[in-house]
Amino acid sequence: MLSREQGLRELIQKYNVSGPRYTSYPTAIQFEELTDRSVLETELMNRASAPKAVSLYFHIPFCFSLCWYCGCTKIITRDQDRGDVYLDYIEKEAAIVSKTLHSYSSAKQVHFGGGTPTFLTPDQLRRLGEIIHHHFYVHEEVEFSVEIDPRKCTEEHIIALKEIGVNRASLGVQDTNEEVQKAIHRIQPFEQTEMVTLLLRKHGIGNINFDLIYGLPLQTPETFAKTIEDVVSLNPDRFAIYSYAHMPSIMPAQKLLNESEFPSTNEKLGMLVYAIDKLPTLGYRYIGMDHFAKEDDELSVALDDGTLQRNFQGYSTHSELEMIALGMSGISQGENLYCQNEKDLNRYYELLDDGELPFKKILSLTEDDKIRRKVIMEIMCNGEINYDRFCTESGQDFKQLFCKEIEKLRLLEADGLLILTESGFQITDLGRLFLRNVAMVFDAYLKKKSDQTSYSKTV
Repeated sequence: MLSREQGLRELIQKYNVSGPRYTSYPTAIQFEELTDRSVLETELMNRASAPKAVSLYFHIPFCFSLCWYCGCTKIITRDQDRGDVYLDYIEKEAAIVSKTLHSYSSAKQVHFGGGTPTFLTPDQLRRLGEIIHHHFYVHEEVEFSVEIDPRKCTEEHIIALKEIGVNRASLGVQDTNEEVQKAIHRIQPFEQTEMVTLLLRKHGIGNINFDLIYGLPLQTPETFAKTIEDVVSLNPDRFAIYSYAHMPSIMPAQKLLNESEFPSTNEKLGMLVYAIDKLPTLGYRYIGMDHFAKEDDELSVALDDGTLQRNFQGYSTHSELEMIALGMSGISQGENLYCQNEKDLNRYYELLDDGELPFKKILSLTEDDKIRRKVIMEIMCNGEINYDRFCTESGQDFKQLFCKEIEKLRLLEADGLLILTESGFQITDLGRLFLRNVAMVFDAYLKKKSDQTSYSKTV
């Protein structure tokens, strides 16, 4: 009889293939160049026709230095005056976007991502807050979050963030081991993370989550366990523990990493298994794939009441909200349409100077896209599909519509990844390690695309 470790090793070899992370479906590689704005204009008119709650995402692309593992859209500079120019254009974009919303619409979520949002000076952050509150009605119960680089965050930054309404902070930690930090070109003593965490709480920003990465150069199961021990000592509310995706052909900076220093696939999965086994004993519930949260955290509540979602920031709450992105490269996610802003900063500026929304790419969702999106997000967020509930909510007979996919699921069931019944299927604890593989069964685009080099490995 195979041991748990041996059985996992065999499953890894079988299922460690290229596949999407499903922060959206269809995924961003399906987006096409925007050539006809008529579809866009129709959708924006519909959006403005009635009040709705929305999620606002602001992309701040600037970073002071390059982290070699990073795959984010960023601009490396030490010139903080560029932040002033960028905010001039964020203000132009906000003015245009606000006109595409009904006057009684409200922002129930606001998120600053990047890049490094705390690249902006405290006064620049205050100005960004003024732009948001001037052009949008911010709901009194808004979740207002910001990504923070503890190396570039002072008490003055935190005071400014609190003043503009921020109530949740996500701290990039990645790893606390000094040798790993050197290997990825991100030196961040644990004391910096601890100091920023304490300052956030001092100024009333008590909702805190940490981002970690497993699979980095020089990481071992032992060093990763120590990282977990370190960060748990600061008592955050959530963890996002991401799998490092090594794709140097797409992310050239990753060529600077020493590939001989990467942990093996088995060691890498062992780190995830350790987190999944250890964190629940420390009070953190496994939400799914790469997120953990305390029982009373909003992510846990969303998981229980069915409002958990995945978007381009990972797992989030309020699945009913349309996400509107501002800033270069930002991706907006609507019910019928996905749009991505220009990735080229100068072109982003040019379009706004012309009075146009700075869209570069677009994807109109078909009815098949929407149905498959519902299935994939149910798998990724709730780990199960109930056929009757699916029929009630979508008007579709799941077993008839996905008869071929159900046959493929039987192969995954044989490996213990899920349990099929007459009423639906449920992902097992083992299957939660391979959520992406289960979801891929329902991805119509993978069948059409032979070259999957745009995706990372699923493990």
